[in-house]
Amino acid sequence: MKEAIRYLNNAKELLAKSPIEDNEYTDVKPVREAFGTMYLAILEAINEALTEKGFKKKELPKSVDEYRIVLRKHFSVHNGKLMRKFEHLYDTLHIAGYYRGLICNTVMVKDAFKMSKEFIEKFKLSSRLN
Repeated sequence: MKEAIRYLNNAKELLAKSPIEDNEYTDVKPVREAFGTMYLAILEAINEALTEKGFKKKELPKSVDEYRIVLRKHFSVHNGKLMRKFEHLYDTLHIAGYYRGLICNTVMVKDAFKMSKEFIEKFKLSSRLN
């Protein structure tokens, strides 16, 4: 999951570009970019696990629906919570954080990082079971 962690670190660097006032990021653009990068970290973790399973680069999912299918088929057999966590992260990171730019509170951003890292770690463990 080396590449996924690299993406998370890049997201932290993006956040460093936004000033904070009263526990709120005042420049939403780098915050949105950070959320987008965190979401990509999640996808990269899945891609890395699929590659370990023998998937070629051209066979990797190209849409969120394809990621859902792959998760159900190859990973959720041993860990049904993984799919729910993926859906929650999709809604939080991609929709609320990146697409709509609704999350600027520093505590919520920190929680999103924590959830992302936990998913990557759990995903790493789950991918080893299959």
